[in-house]
Amino acid sequence: MRRRLVHLDLKGAAPRAPYLEQVLPLFRALGATGLLLEYEDTFPYTGPLEPLRAPHAYSPAELRAVLSRARAQGLDVVPLVQSFGHMEFVLKHREFAHLREVPALPNALNPHKEESLALVKAMIDQVMALHEGLEWLHIGCDEVYYLGEGEESKQWLQQPHNTPEKLCLAHIKAVASCVASSYPRVTPIVWDDMLRGMSEETLAESGVPQLVQPMIWDYAADLHVEAKVQLIEKYRRCGFSKVWFASAFKGATGANQSLTLIGHHLKNQLEWLEVASRTPPDVLEGGYSEKVKENVEKLLGMANLEIDTYMSTSVGTFPGSNILSLVTEVSFYLKSSVDELLERNRYVTGWFSPYHRKRKIIHPVIMHLFQPDAVSLLSKWNAVVQDLQAAMEQVFHPCAIEEWMEENVHPSLQKLQQVVDDLDEAIKAQN
Repeated sequence: MRRRLVHLDLKGAAPRAPYLEQVLPLFRALGATGLLLEYEDTFPYTGPLEPLRAPHAYSPAELRAVLSRARAQGLDVVPLVQSFGHMEFVLKHREFAHLREVPALPNALNPHKEESLALVKAMIDQVMALHEGLEWLHIGCDEVYYLGEGEESKQWLQQPHNTPEKLCLAHIKAVASCVASSYPRVTPIVWDDMLRGMSEETLAESGVPQLVQPMIWDYAADLHVEAKVQLIEKYRRCGFSKVWFASAFKGATGANQSLTLIGHHLKNQLEWLEVASRTPPDVLEGGYSEKVKENVEKLLGMANLEIDTYMSTSVGTFPGSNILSLVTEVSFYLKSSVDELLERNRYVTGWFSPYHRKRKIIHPVIMHLFQPDAVSLLSKWNAVVQDLQAAMEQVFHPCAIEEWMEENVHPSLQKLQQVVDDLDEAIKAQN
């Protein structure tokens, strides 16, 4: 069976559990067969691991409801537990800071300490306890930056035949062996970027290919197809039983994207299909056509799904579609409309500049030429933002809403509000 997982990265702007339950049937209808759940600090860790748990972490009951809904939709679940790199959510805490590879940096785990492996095993055990009937467990292991730069690693690397590659593989093997020992029916998956540059000999001799399945990730719109084919062949020769592909993820076009450039993701998917067509026939199949686009539009309830721009003019009916519509409006028009009034309106720039505002000076005639526009614009955007706030509260936690509003709404809206307030003050001073 061909598996198609939707990767839900829950460490940033994690949706509320009821929203996840709402959107799972849509994933299934669009062709997904499972979920890759990257929990990080949203998992309800307990006991000594409780510090890892964010204030907005899911409760056990919420997770059980989501997982039950996934099973009802026929979706496999693959939890992702970071075990090497991307450990900031663990190592930032005082209780675990001594397990850092480099004391000043919380990103990577020190692979030399027995306590590091014990920590990872404890995290895995808690996650596994909430998940039934798993076939796979993703143990991360990507982007282990600064590996080999800790003092213990430097000493280890001075010994004959020791290399950073062997150090990396030794930790992956240790974690995978823990999984195999405690959960023999579960196969670990790892991101492949730390393995790509290793020789076939190094990989084969490590024993890692018999324990894990690599997930090759590349989010570019123009990934190197031939290089990917050669990489897959190398992994197969090394003894890996299965290779997974990871196509363009939500952060593929920027870390702070508010809207998705669908064209980038589509091109990436098509490139991966080209890779698949060059590998054994049991890997993957698919394609894209106007008929496919029409089917997707029907499922999303959208008259026209924009592919090559961020701007979507049609409102959908899928869960959260109202947020898409309002975020699009804010992203395209809030700043530009405020800038148009405050920086390009000659009555504002000429007769109500910062100099005039500071001294509360304004000509009554000039005031009437732009005050109605300013008040009207402020009223309009306050109403839009109020609607957006209400819509987002149905899906996101307050911390995510606060951050998005402060980054994308407040700078322009506060600037507009200040001008209206200054107008009122100037008018009072005149009177």
